[in-house]
Formats: sequence, structure tokens, C-alpha cells
Amino acid sequence: MAEWLIEEGIGETRALLVEGEEILAARLFWPGELRAGERCKARLTAKLAGTRRGVVQLDNGSEALVDHLPPAVTEGQMIDLTITRAALAERGRLKRAQARVVVADAPAGPPASMVDGRTVHRFPSGLWDEVWHAASSASCDFSGGEILISVTPAMTVIDVDGVGSPRDVALTAVPTIARALRWFDLGGNIGIDFPTLAAKADRRAVDEALGAALADWPHERTAMNGFGFVQLVARLEGPSLLHRFATARLGASTRIALRRAELAADGGAGRTLLLTVHPALKAKLKPEWLTELARRTGREVRIETDPGLAIEGAHAQLLTT
Repeated sequence: MAEWLIEEGIGETRALLVEGEEILAARLFWPGELRAGERCKARLTAKLAGTRRGVVQLDNGSEALVDHLPPAVTEGQMIDLTITRAALAERGRLKRAQARVVVADAPAGPPASMVDGRTVHRFPSGLWDEVWHAASSASCDFSGGEILISVTPAMTVIDVDGVGSPRDVALTAVPTIARALRWFDLGGNIGIDFPTLAAKADRRAVDEALGAALADWPHERTAMNGFGFVQLVARLEGPSLLHRFATARLGASTRIALRRAELAADGGAGRTLLLTVHPALKAKLKPEWLTELARRTGREVRIETDPGLAIEGAHAQLLTT
């Protein structure tokens, strides 16, 4: 049976849907972020003329776009909201969160994007690393080829490339595409650029394979056009794993460095935990995170920098002195 496993990390909460040793899906949450489905109160700061939309200020000082405003609501009034999409950081801008006015006396439910799972001390060995490295590189291999995934302000684009006939490459890529959508928690507008298939029968075969692979993944989809392009539209509730790396690579790399430090301390001998990071990461290591690392591991924590390391290449070890 597939099961969601939850790992409470330092600076983030990770979730994996696993069946045996197979990863079916992944999600990632950072503290302080609003999540889709979360209930909150906010002050209406602006009503957009001629619409039922407006702008609200949340308790944390950020703004959100709100829909379905009752006609009687006035600027300055406090209103109850449900978040429908978390804020999204993009290159050069921040998309405000989106919300909807709560119907009076509506029962509060759990956040829609939270998973109902079992909290574990550690994921099975290697599983999170597999997802993390795939998201970091924004690529996944398949037999004879690779998909490259690019996050843009307009849409997420998946490029399919491989060796062999265009039909074979496209069909072989489909399971990997379906896996990437779930692994990286993708949503919104998604474009898939397959190799150009001249024959309608070949395009139909790929459409059918993609439909079968995504049968349990809620979405709408266009048929492949003559240039090999397919567009998917799925509900977008917050930043995907790829958004994290596109807009906050240092933050994501800092958090994985802390995880590696925790793993290095598990069951090892040594009084001091040495975490070596790229210099750019040192400034991202919040004092409270390091305090928590020391508490969890029961060791003195020492940080060293190495400019020769890749941003993602932090490593940790236990020292006896």
C-alpha cells in the first residue's frame, strides 16, 4: 500500500508518497508559508472597481488577492479567508497569494496541500536524495534520453530529447514525465515539447499513452499538435520543488546541508559535528537552525567554508576532538 511519510527537518518539512521502495510523489513545506486550504483573517485594503475582487493584508504583513467579496464588505474591514494558492516567488517578482472569502459558519478543514501521513525519524535511505538531486538538476533520465524541465513565469516547460525514432523517444519518455509531475509537485500551466511526429497515428499513440499515465492525476490536456507540443493544466496550490530551486537555490541547499549533518550524526561517534559548506551558504545558516541541529544531534556544531565546494555540495562529519 502506498503511504505518505513525513520527515520534520530543520527549516522544512518533507513528505514522500512511497510504495515499497518506490517514490510515487513528493512535497516540501517551509515554515511560515501559507498553504492552500489554510484559514486566516485579513484586512481588506482595496476593492477592485466593477469586480468582486480585492487586495487584503495578512497578519504577517504580506498581501493576497481575494475573490468572491460580498458586496457589503468595505475597505478596512476584517474578513475570514481560505487560501487557495500560496505565494509564488518568480524571477524578479513575487506573485501574491490568492484567497477566497469563507462562507459564514463554514467548518474549518485541514489545509488542502498537507498530506495525511506518518511522521518518521528518517526516510528510507536514499529516497529523499533521489528526489532532491533530480529537482536540483531539473532533469530526469529515461532509456535513451532525458527530460529537461524549465520553470518560467508563464508555464513550466518539459523538453524531451533522446536517441531513436521520434515516436519511440516520445513513448519511452511518457512514464518519466508522469513521474516528474508527481515527484516535483508540479501544477499550473505545463507544456511538454515532444519530438515532432508527422503521422497522426503516432501523435494519437503518444496522447493515449500520456492519458493512461496521468489517469489518476487531476488535469486537463490538449491533444498533441503537429509540432509535438502538449499543454497540461493542473491545480496550482503553491511552489513546486522546481520553483524552490529556481528562486531559492541557496535556501534549498542550506536546508539539505542541515539534513546531511543530521544524518552524519546518526549512530556515529564523535563530540563535534563539522559541517563544511560553500561560503554563500554560511550566511543562510540561521542561528536558531544551528541551535536546533546541536539539540537534535547532541553535539557541538562547527561550521567551515570551502569555496571549492558546489552550492549543493555541503558535507558533514563527526570529529573526535
